[in-house]
Amino acid sequence: MTAFSLEPAQLAWCAELRTLAAQRLRPLADKGEPGRVNRALVAELGSLGLLGRLFTSGALDLCLMRESLAYACTEAETALALQGLGAHPVHAHGTREQRARWLPRVADGTAIAAFALSEPGAGSDAAALELRAEPDAPRGGGSPAGPAVAAAPPGEGPPAGQALSAAPDGPARWRLTGEKCWISNAPEADFCTVFARTTPGAGARGITAFLVPADRPGLTGRGFDMLSPHPIGALDFDAVPVTAEDVLGEADRGFRVAMGTLNLFRPSVGAFAVGMAQAALDATLAHTAGRDAFGAKLKDLQAVAHQVAEMALRTEAARLMVHAAASAHDAGSPDVPRCSAMAKLLATETAQYVVDAAVQLHGARALQRGHLLEHLYREVRAPRVYEGASEVQRDIIAKELYARQEAR
Repeated sequence: MTAFSLEPAQLAWCAELRTLAAQRLRPLADKGEPGRVNRALVAELGSLGLLGRLFTSGALDLCLMRESLAYACTEAETALALQGLGAHPVHAHGTREQRARWLPRVADGTAIAAFALSEPGAGSDAAALELRAEPDAPRGGGSPAGPAVAAAPPGEGPPAGQALSAAPDGPARWRLTGEKCWISNAPEADFCTVFARTTPGAGARGITAFLVPADRPGLTGRGFDMLSPHPIGALDFDAVPVTAEDVLGEADRGFRVAMGTLNLFRPSVGAFAVGMAQAALDATLAHTAGRDAFGAKLKDLQAVAHQVAEMALRTEAARLMVHAAASAHDAGSPDVPRCSAMAKLLATETAQYVVDAAVQLHGARALQRGHLLEHLYREVRAPRVYEGASEVQRDIIAKELYARQEAR
């Protein structure tokens, strides 16, 4: 199979997902409260086996799931994606104990996950994050830093795993202090993948990923009133205790955990966008084929027909780019960062264009509360910002291109 075609079984699966989303997930989504975690919807995703597939599927399957769900129920798509984003670091880098405790509950929809990377001063510039992981006094006393965290040369993190050296009286311990914001599923998540600075002044090489349960003392949060209907909020860390047993991967190597997760999910953000674009396009085809204006059907007006053709062209181009990026990820290609950035950029910008054009062709009715396009118009804006804004994706693409040229 190439990146430019799908097998009949894949096409049938996508059709089945669209039906499930419309018949079983849409009713639950409609009962949810905007800005709050819809646990009934997440539980249904678990009972359908879709959350479990997050840990057994490749990037292409993830994209097919997200596009198909987004077509009929954006809330279900987002709920699934947020579970994957928050739990993927545990799946890929967690210890046996971490995986055994949390992944079955994520898969059955009884535990809500969050990916806590962004901060007030570090959104797309993830390497600039300032949430501090300060060494805690080891059990039994001793200096605050103790022997748990080894000293490193200025501007460098310790060798991989060195910061995890256990003190004689217990594992390495830290206190997390600072704030995370724009975090999906905050503050209602049951656990968070949290990225904190363990080595000051080390940039991307001084960040550690921690698995932090929501019941840790000192961890509080608050929700934001956002344009998008899914839950987004802030997390406040007031000397929240964590130990080496909470580390995901290796100390001071958390940036790799974050980027590996984003490289997987960025193409599927594009798939989410493609699903919305396709829904808007199909609604426009139906509307323009049935609407009378100026003595003819709207579809017979050349300006309208050309607009619809452009919408279809861009949607299909974005879909192909998403499939190509996902296939590159599944094949282990070194071009994954570039391909993922291209897919997210093209698809999210395309979806914004297509949904806006659909609103224009529908007229005032599309702006009524409850209309499909009114809903999509609110939903489509955020993906151009989260998991790296469009401008950041262009920066990634350019850096990858120049790096490849220099390597020749």
